Amino acid sequence: MQKVSFELSGEFIELNQLLKLVGLCDSGGAGKMMVADGGVKVDGKQELRKTAKIRAGQQVSVGDIRISVAAA
Repeated sequence: MQKVSFELSGEFIELNQLLKLVGLCDSGGAGKMMVADGGVKVDGKQELRKTAKIRAGQQVSVGDIRISVAAA
């Protein structure tokens, strides 16, 4: 499993934007499609809300990639 860390500069980041910023997709729209396809999990549970607010301490999984979100 590949692990990626992301430093959060604000209170939260929208899920589709997080996927774009860590390089898993080319745009926020592509990130929304990834979420809509059902392949994204937040803290181990499938997440279908494209703009779900991801906060520090949460983990996002896409396939064998795990993104850990930490406060800056």
